[in-house]
Amino acid sequence: MSLYSALYAGVSGLGAQASAMATVADNITNVNTTGYKGVSAQFQTLVTDGSVSNSYSAGGVTASPKALISKQGMLQASSSLTDIAIDGDGFFVVRTGADADSAIAYTRAGSFTTDSSGYLRNTAGLYLTGWPLDSFGNFTNNGDLSALQPVQPAAMTGAAQPTTNIALRANLNSNTTPLDAAQLPYTAGDMTTGAVTPSFSRSVEVFDEQGSTHTLTFNFVKTAANQWIAEIAGNPADIASGADANGVIASGAVVFNADGSIDANASDPALFGSISLGWANGAGSQPISLDLGTNGQLDGLTQFASTSTLLSSNVNGGMLGTVASVEISDTGVVSAIFDDGTTMAIYQLPIATFQNPDGLTRIAGNAYQVSQQSGSASINEPGSLGAGKVSASTLEASNVDLAQEFSNMILFQRAYSASSKIITTVDEMLQEVSNLKR
Repeated sequence: MSLYSALYAGVSGLGAQASAMATVADNITNVNTTGYKGVSAQFQTLVTDGSVSNSYSAGGVTASPKALISKQGMLQASSSLTDIAIDGDGFFVVRTGADADSAIAYTRAGSFTTDSSGYLRNTAGLYLTGWPLDSFGNFTNNGDLSALQPVQPAAMTGAAQPTTNIALRANLNSNTTPLDAAQLPYTAGDMTTGAVTPSFSRSVEVFDEQGSTHTLTFNFVKTAANQWIAEIAGNPADIASGADANGVIASGAVVFNADGSIDANASDPALFGSISLGWANGAGSQPISLDLGTNGQLDGLTQFASTSTLLSSNVNGGMLGTVASVEISDTGVVSAIFDDGTTMAIYQLPIATFQNPDGLTRIAGNAYQVSQQSGSASINEPGSLGAGKVSASTLEASNVDLAQEFSNMILFQRAYSASSKIITTVDEMLQEVSNLKR
């Protein structure tokens, strides 16, 4: 009987409008939730018989919620250095715990702060993950999510950073008298052994992976107009490998242009590459790059008619103090700032993208998990291969339009009332059928 189908249609209308009202309630209550993605109620008809006949049977309606995950919310400035947002597509990769077997999830809620254990967690308690950086600031992205580690800047407190770069900026006096003919040709190691007195000499301290210091000496002697010999040496008893018996690490020619700038192309390449040393104390080390200037520039070694002097030196590495604060850059690099002012890049944040982000499964904590509809996650650096860029000291607001939600509330309320009217009307009609017996 068609009256009964109309009754069922009215009931389905009540259920559908109630579900739609639930999405409105969720959206309105989360209007101030960072990174929240609103849900839209989509209605679809239920058909009992698709063929047209003399008797029509009502099917009713059902509501299917659709998450608007791909719709970006407004980016708002924040005063916290660890608050981050994504400008564009993608999600931060997070874990539900600090352990390696903790479940992986994805979120746009970037309100991260340091917890009591030194991890960066958002307000839902999810742990931010990233690629750990080596001493050169490099990482390997093999697409494996298990390679991502929870970001824990406080773990760097009291650690040591080996020296990986020596940058010298010095002037060599162009009026210096060159070596006489009896001292030429120059033999590598003559300045280190004392056979030749250096025209200019300076020492720097470098650090191994245990934080111990080692002294390296840069010696210079003039051999001809615009030509010098540079020699790098250390204590032979301190170096297990990478130097000869006298401690000479590298020796070669340094050539200058007529304007006093360095001619790196004509100089010995060994002085502009990197050195690898093994320490006698058994501590580990990293290759140390030598930065003595750029070809044709005045940013390193120069030759002018003034006193030979060391203008500046920059040697990285050393014992790290207490982590005073954490900073996340626009490129997604997490840096620890120590109490002595030293800054060290320690993690690179990835951005996860999906073929269908709206197909992700919502979980508690304003986060998502992979589903068949979303496809697998692809992790890349921010701003590459379709991934959005990281916006530092910024938070993404909810993408809910409050005015639209209140309008929807009125529509769903009226539709619910109309569905209830169908039920009461059908009830009256059935009552009339019952009265035919009287």
